[in-house]
Amino acid sequence: MQNVGTIDRVVRVVIGVVLIALVFVGPQTPWGWIGVIPLATALIGFCPAYKLFGLSTCPLTPKKTA
Repeated sequence: MQNVGTIDRVVRVVIGVVLIALVFVGPQTPWGWIGVIPLATALIGFCPAYKLFGLSTCPLTPKKTA
């Protein structure tokens, strides 16, 4: 079940790659590895936080109504 749309996925990939790049260039702190999370959620198309809050940016997945 996917809940991450195309534009959201692209943004997550860019953010993930930038954060991971910070491990190798820039401040070179291990905090850059946090970029694995948005990268992974973009690749699988599912975000657990979106499910928790009943959100979806994927046009194929119906949104919850209250």
